[in-house]
Amino acid sequence: MDLETSFNDMNFNILSPAAPVLAPRVGTLAITGRKTISTPHFIPSTSRGAVPHIAQDVVRKETAINGLYVGLEDFIEKKHPAALYKMSVAVDESPLRNFICASGDMPLILGPRRFPAITCPPDNTNTSIAIFTSLGFQQLTAHDYIEAIQNLKPDIVVGFADLTHGKQPGVKRREKMVDRTHAYTRHALENLYSQSTTTKAAYFAPVLPLDNAQQTIYLDDLEDEFRDSLSGLALFESDSLDFIPESLGYLPRLLFSEPSEPHDLLRQISLGADLLTVPFVNSSSDAGLAFDFTFPAPVQQDGSQRHSLAINLWSPEHKMDVSPLRVGCECFACRKHHRAYLNHLLAAKEMTSWALLQLHNHHMMDLFFEGVRGSIQRGSFEEDVMVFNRFYEASLPEPTGEGPRLRGYQLPAAGPNQPKRAPRVYGRLDDVQQMLAESRSSVATPDTDAEGLEHHGFAAKA
Repeated sequence: MDLETSFNDMNFNILSPAAPVLAPRVGTLAITGRKTISTPHFIPSTSRGAVPHIAQDVVRKETAINGLYVGLEDFIEKKHPAALYKMSVAVDESPLRNFICASGDMPLILGPRRFPAITCPPDNTNTSIAIFTSLGFQQLTAHDYIEAIQNLKPDIVVGFADLTHGKQPGVKRREKMVDRTHAYTRHALENLYSQSTTTKAAYFAPVLPLDNAQQTIYLDDLEDEFRDSLSGLALFESDSLDFIPESLGYLPRLLFSEPSEPHDLLRQISLGADLLTVPFVNSSSDAGLAFDFTFPAPVQQDGSQRHSLAINLWSPEHKMDVSPLRVGCECFACRKHHRAYLNHLLAAKEMTSWALLQLHNHHMMDLFFEGVRGSIQRGSFEEDVMVFNRFYEASLPEPTGEGPRLRGYQLPAAGPNQPKRAPRVYGRLDDVQQMLAESRSSVATPDTDAEGLEHHGFAAKA
């Protein structure tokens, strides 16, 4: 083992390369009593603690998922996650783990917001950040977040960050981001890891998505003041990997990013990301796309056409196709079902279709990262990426069908410059009654009323 860092119950070993430079690297992240995560790897995001479309027992039985990211805002009602705090558990057990029915050996990462986060119209403050809960927009204070960490006992904690989702901050706003996030971090470390507390959760300090000059100021503060208390770094754009100083290079890097396809994912890995979020897994499953790529890719024949990254199961060509989603795949969906069945389920809007697609796509991502780690260790990663880029198309196929019914957090929030969630329907009867009143006040006949009703979607009674 080349480099090692440990904090409380977490241990991170960098196996290669020998130095923490801006390069792809292989490592292991081990937490006492939990599954060891081989890095680089991806961490699935959850909705109220569950991977979309997959029940926790299916996760344990049919997937190799060995870590979950959970956003605290998913569980906040009025002010606190009251239902979680009422969980009756043993002293060393996590109420969060019990509440979401996660496996006892599954590493849990807790952050203040879900990912991808929905833009909140309210601004952050010096002591709180804006969040979106089931009851609307609220403010989560730094104090309440510390209390949640101490009560819920996650394995890894992502610190508060003053982020501006969905818009570019100005010069003064960027300065404020640095000052606030620095204050959030100091407050968290002083309250979580003082001599009077026994917090075991590893703390991943946020690295702000800023330009070089302001990023350097913030990272210098992290290095000078908090180096001994940090167990990892949480980044919100891949460009921030360029600015990590060598003195902090030994820390594991959790990258919250939204790559659009595997090529972009490989670029982020090449910059040294250890744990990554991959939202296009969920969006591809929702769109009826089954991944059909592998890393390293087969050698491309000269003049041959690029291969698609995924199979569009909405396509009519699969209606009678009884082959698996991918030949040789060992996932549950490929072992038990065929393309024609998935095509039928999608057309029928049956929820099983998206569950099966999630199982397949998560399995393919596990194999993808396994291939990436092997390539890095062999020293052929750069060449393998070039072959991959030549062999596969540059983007995932465009969706052609409808996904599952969107609701709750999947929809944009109501607020300034944001669309309505759904068209207004509850007032249609009032509109029709008003139309009838107007028609009667004119020279209208019964037939006219009937035609008006039919025009507005209502059938007139005989």
